[in-house]
Amino acid sequence: MKVAIAVLPHGQGIGLPRYQSAGAAGLDLCAAVPAEAPVSLAPGARHLVPTGLAMAIPDGYEGQVRPRSGLAVRHGVTVVNAPGTIDSDYRGEVMVGLVNLGEEPVEIARGMRIAQLVFAPVTRAELVEVLDLDATERGAGGFGSTGLGG
Repeated sequence: MKVAIAVLPHGQGIGLPRYQSAGAAGLDLCAAVPAEAPVSLAPGARHLVPTGLAMAIPDGYEGQVRPRSGLAVRHGVTVVNAPGTIDSDYRGEVMVGLVNLGEEPVEIARGMRIAQLVFAPVTRAELVEVLDLDATERGAGGFGSTGLGG
């Protein structure tokens, strides 16, 4: 699969997203904040971080913006709407909504790897309105209805 990607002026010099290992599912997205103005993400704060990239995802696919596990575990920084979705018809800048769930401020510097991008196929559903649904063993049991044990 080929994805056309445009590097915006404020993204110059950061480089394209890349896979960090042969088996990596996601490409790392980097922060395109000014070098002289890193973002200080206070505990509980949210910030929309620019990547300096725009892309043309092929029809039938989406881009999923996911947290980076190390950033989440070490600092409590994660993607607010994980996974965020980049639709195939979106052509604007890819932005990453970060939230600091940790106890200390975290500095987001230029070029810092802040999230990962996974491309996935999209299945579109045709909704069919009915009067009744087929019965299942679970039925209408909601959150926690299947229990905790084995």
